[in-house]
Amino acid sequence: MSCKPRHLNKFLSFFGISLGGALSFSAACIHKGDEAFYSEALMPFISRYIDPEFAHQTCVFLTKHKLIRCKDTLMPDQAQMLETKVFDLKFTNPIGVAAGFDKNSEAVFGLKHYGLGFAEVGTVTPKPQDGNPKKRIFRIPQNNALINRCGFNNRGLDFVVNALSRGIDSKPMLVGLNLGKNKDTKHMTEDYMIGLEKARDLESVDYFVINISSPNTPGLRDTQEKKNLDLLLTDVLTQMQKLSIRKPLLIKVAPDLSDSQISDIAELVMRKKCGDAKISGIILTNTTVSRPESSDPVYQESGGLSGQPLKDISTNVISKLYKYTQGEVPIIGVGGVSSGQDAYEKIKAGASLIQIYTSLTYHGPPIVNKIKRELVSLLEQDKLPSIKEAVGIDHRAKS
Repeated sequence: MSCKPRHLNKFLSFFGISLGGALSFSAACIHKGDEAFYSEALMPFISRYIDPEFAHQTCVFLTKHKLIRCKDTLMPDQAQMLETKVFDLKFTNPIGVAAGFDKNSEAVFGLKHYGLGFAEVGTVTPKPQDGNPKKRIFRIPQNNALINRCGFNNRGLDFVVNALSRGIDSKPMLVGLNLGKNKDTKHMTEDYMIGLEKARDLESVDYFVINISSPNTPGLRDTQEKKNLDLLLTDVLTQMQKLSIRKPLLIKVAPDLSDSQISDIAELVMRKKCGDAKISGIILTNTTVSRPESSDPVYQESGGLSGQPLKDISTNVISKLYKYTQGEVPIIGVGGVSSGQDAYEKIKAGASLIQIYTSLTYHGPPIVNKIKRELVSLLEQDKLPSIKEAVGIDHRAKS
């Protein structure tokens, strides 16, 4: 009887040491962005057992405190192949994180440790709003996809502007600010103009985005119709000219557009100007409300679908808009990018830059450097000296 407590104490001691060692090892692997640990252990565990919104909040917290630092394995000459200049801005590489990851600019100054070329904060609205009721994010792991109906949940423009004003330098990573409208705003241009006015002096922001394509704000996508978009661009560009904003302005549109709508958007973007103010580029695309044929009941959830099912849809829109604009309007391609090949397809279709989001939720931050390595290999395979040479190459090959 007297031996049992000693045996139990030894067991508990062994268990404690083993658990502490395992936790320390895991923490070290998370911190340094160990690709194998993320892909083989951590992310499969998170995808299976952790609520997606809680997992997202945890990743934002770790990034904010710079507890994730992924080592870039590219050689200097390889890294140089990925450097590019778009909107008169120099990007160290074409891979960025899309709006939605860092809605409140909490993590933006830690995101540079992922190896990103740029990151987009938001979508932020003038007034804080809670968004739609939870649960509002749904994983579809067999297709590396997500459905979300968050509804622009954010802490409001004042909070974000203050955070970006007092933040530390994010360079060499560039930063974009994605502006949206509150759910209860009646006039379609009012909130965008407020956003530009309040954020105009932010030194940490390199470009602005007008988000007119979220499927989770009622009526927002109506702004993409030609007449409405014409009015919106007139008001927004007039505001930029009035405030002497010289930073690039982009619009973000949906994948669920007809060919005539894509043609209308291309025509307006190329034509609309107000003094020096113009639309500098387009982000293609937001999430889709379409659904693939599937018996999985998750696909019946309302909201925007992202990830692999969106990949070919968004690439097709990129190709069409590049053709309509004859490559004169830079494109940021987003939707279903989880490999260098995925990114390369969008670049060859006409995208100058690439954004990821859903692939981060399934593969973790090391996916950034993996995509960069694979892009370099594809450029070397095609004997192209830089990523700039690959932009729109599919169209040149056809002609």
